[in-house]
Amino acid sequence: MLKKIRVILAAIFFAAITLLFLDFTGVMPRYFGWMAKIQFLPAVLAINVGVVVGLVIFTLLFGRVYCSVICPMGVFQDIIARIGNRFKKNKKRPYSWSAEKKWIRYGVLGLFILAIILGAGAIVALLAPYSSYGRIASSFFQPVYRLGNNLFASLSAHMGNYAFYSVDVWIKSLSTFIIAAVTLVVIVILAARGGRTYCNTICPVGTALSFFSRFAMFRPVIDPDKCKNCRQCEFKCKASCINIKEHKIDYSRCVDCFNCLDNCKFGALKYKFAYAKKGAEPSTNEAVPSQSDKGRRAFMAGTAIALGMATLKAQEKKVDGGLATIIDRKKPTRQQPITPPGSGSFKQMYNHCTGCQLCVSACPNDVLRPSSDLMRLMQPEASYERGYCRPECTRCSEVCPAGAILPIDAMGA
Repeated sequence: MLKKIRVILAAIFFAAITLLFLDFTGVMPRYFGWMAKIQFLPAVLAINVGVVVGLVIFTLLFGRVYCSVICPMGVFQDIIARIGNRFKKNKKRPYSWSAEKKWIRYGVLGLFILAIILGAGAIVALLAPYSSYGRIASSFFQPVYRLGNNLFASLSAHMGNYAFYSVDVWIKSLSTFIIAAVTLVVIVILAARGGRTYCNTICPVGTALSFFSRFAMFRPVIDPDKCKNCRQCEFKCKASCINIKEHKIDYSRCVDCFNCLDNCKFGALKYKFAYAKKGAEPSTNEAVPSQSDKGRRAFMAGTAIALGMATLKAQEKKVDGGLATIIDRKKPTRQQPITPPGSGSFKQMYNHCTGCQLCVSACPNDVLRPSSDLMRLMQPEASYERGYCRPECTRCSEVCPAGAILPIDAMGA
């Protein structure tokens, strides 16, 4: 039952957050915009203390449920892993126990924290799981969604129904598209082969939450007296965190997917209160937190990130506000970029923006697009070759979950 509840909630969150990036009508943010605001990194950058404290407390109570239900990248990995298992030779034993890769986990987390402190937004955006999924959704899922909409609109027009309208489909930034493509390939390979490898080895948010999840009050617990060492729980663990030989679970990597509970036929695994009185459960049931704690300060220098950048030429046909076709115009070279209304200052934009592309996806006139400048990589900037910023439009400020674009009224105040 726990797994079914988790899968249902994960499907709801994943579908709703994906629709935020696909929607071009401005309707979805009214209903599902809060789901973007409770993502861990955007909440931290927006200094949303209530959400951050709530997620930490939730993790201390129930473990890393955030990673298996709320985070879209986590759910996306589960989808890919499920598809990948169908093509594996040994479908009954897709996973097995593997030791924690501390030097990678804490090295990436150290690089991530350092990037936040130094204001290196490009590195933060590259490593953040929510932002990575946002770029994948806006670069790949959104064009397919819009092409489907355009086909439906064309068919409806032939039948005399003009309630639907076509929208432009174009690459807004080649550099961001390339980054999204590389990220998608890496995630697909890792998830198809190892399940939650990215989540438990690379993702800095997962590593940060692991400091709390290892002390979770409720978590899967192994009863060695009932365990028959069949290893079915270990074979089904996408996080590769169950060491059945020692009857231990690495709770820093467990994402509470409940696959282990669903596959244990002897009742040896139960999701229960982990701090029961002594004697209720043998002490060997629980992983020793102190061993994992030794890696907290094992931060290592990350490798330099080199990305080739290329600017995308404007398409031949330009539309000014969707009203009239105008002659071809090229994007001018500006010494200072034009940031979205409500961004306040360059410093605020660079320190808070995660490059998730939600504001770019929500812009109805194609004014916002990701920057190709290395210092502002993937952060939104305004350009007016295809349209203009309508004074009554406030969508970008409505959807921004990280506080990079503050709420504004219809006149931009």
